[in-house]
Amino acid sequence: MPYLKIQTNQNLPVEGAKNLARKASALVAKQLGKPESYVMTAVETNQAMTFAGTDEPLAFLELKSIGLSESITADASRALCDLVSTETAIDSARIYIEFSDAARKMWGWDKGTF
Repeated sequence: MPYLKIQTNQNLPVEGAKNLARKASALVAKQLGKPESYVMTAVETNQAMTFAGTDEPLAFLELKSIGLSESITADASRALCDLVSTETAIDSARIYIEFSDAARKMWGWDKGTF
């Protein structure tokens, strides 16, 4: 199950955050080649955050998935930065992304693990 968490210090309206979560879900499914029915997204806004010593607009993204290959991270980074920049007006130079490959036995779902 791919999971994308987007944290930002920007105050997005509830509908804006939901829209970003929906668009991010479709994008993650496409980038990873996985069914969207397994993708989970979360958007946390109005967080107390700094980057490079300032609280100018910024975002931190965490993308975790079973079988996440290093070979797709550059394209995924580009696509996710473009999406977040478009939806929030945050400069992509102020967006960090952490990619994590989760072991099947360390990812639970529906009373079991993958």
